[in-house]
This record gives sequence, structure tokens and C-alpha cells, in this order.
Amino acid sequence: MTDPVLELTSVRKSYPGTPVLDGIDLVVEAGQFVSIVGPSGCGKSTLFTLLAGLDAADSGTVVTPRCAYMPQKDLLFPWRSVLANTALGLEVQGVPKAQARNRARDLFPIFGLDGFEDARPSSLSGGMRQRAALLRTVVQGRDVLLLDEPFGALDSLTRTAMQDWLQEVWQRYRWTVLMITHDIREAVQVSDRVVVLSPRPARVVADVSIDLPRPRRAETATTREFATYERALLDALGSTGPRPGTGE
Repeated sequence: MTDPVLELTSVRKSYPGTPVLDGIDLVVEAGQFVSIVGPSGCGKSTLFTLLAGLDAADSGTVVTPRCAYMPQKDLLFPWRSVLANTALGLEVQGVPKAQARNRARDLFPIFGLDGFEDARPSSLSGGMRQRAALLRTVVQGRDVLLLDEPFGALDSLTRTAMQDWLQEVWQRYRWTVLMITHDIREAVQVSDRVVVLSPRPARVVADVSIDLPRPRRAETATTREFATYERALLDALGSTGPRPGTGE
């Protein structure tokens, strides 16, 4: 095992009257793609706010470099061009506007956005908007990418195409990625590991390594090995049951 780039130890977090995280332990190595799955409302997004430094744990330790956080919605400003939107994170960090936009522009061909620099977000398809949002996240040059259900709002065909595309660019750059998803098949398709959380207050109930060859295409999901991983994750989710005192 190489040195971890991210490590959480016995992390607990509550809000008034609501325990959310109940002793989370998680280690992620550089270059790994790790998906986080769990019941709705279990605390996955809360976990990301801690990793992104937007909130603090009540107890335990969170050791992570600065992360780039892509929320569920693309949050592209309709009055800004696509290029201006993708450079916004750098500009907020104090990078001069011209330099920020040049750095973002260099990635447009890789992200399938070449020729749309001056377009407005309203002219983009759903998949293109998500690629623009991911470019805005990646161009910040952070060591860890936090993707909160990046494809959740897309239709099935677009989602499949985006999964293929994400795998291609990830294999090229080998970012360290943590991704929240409610889609078990998506988790198996794109991940090196899938971490399963229990209902709130969340704890880790399974950490499954996905040993399938890459690149993984749509036909990979029809194999017996793929189905075995899906079943293991579904069993882990099914075994959690309601947590005492949560009403879930």
C-alpha cells in the first residue's frame, strides 16, 4: 500500500438533534477512484463538506489535501460564457483572468467542448454542461476531486456515455476521485473501490475492491463478474437495516 492521500479516522458529525456520521474510517490512495454509496440521507454529502473543508468534524481526524468539489448541480452562471464559467474557480483563487481562461481553454478539446468557449450554458446539452462543470473542477489543480452525483440528473443514454468518457479522462490523468452515487451499476462501472455506508448515523459497512479490467464498456455490465460485484454491494446495502433511534 502506498501512502494515503486522504485519511479519515473515527470521524463523527452531528447537527442539532441529528447524528449524521458515526465513526467513519476511510483511507484513499493517490490515483484511486472510489465511489461512496448508501441510503438517501445517510450523510454522504455531509462527508464531502468535511473533506472539502466547508465544515468541521465533531471528533476524529480528517487528513486530506485541498480538494476540488463538484456539487450535484452544475451551477453554471447563465450570463457567463462557457469559458468564463470554467475559469471561475481559478479567478476566485486570485489567478488573473486571462491566465485562468487560457488554462481552462487548453482543456476544452479533452472535455469535448472545443468550439463552445463563447457559448452560453443554455445552449449546451445536459452532458456538455456536466463536462463543463467537471472542467471547472479539474482545472483548479487540486489533488483530490469530490464528485457529488455528477450524472444523477442525466438520462440513461447520456449517463452511460458520460461514464465512458469519465473513465477515459481519468485513466489519462489518474486523478484521485471520490464520487457519490446512488447507482450501484455506475459505481461498479467506474470505480476501483466502492465504500458502502449504513443509514444515518452513517458508518462504513463494506469496502469492496472492483477487480475488473479497464476500459469498462457497456458490455462489461453483462458479465458474470460484474453481476457478482453488484450483488455483493446490494447485499451490503440490504444488510444495514434501520439504525436504532433514527426512524429509518
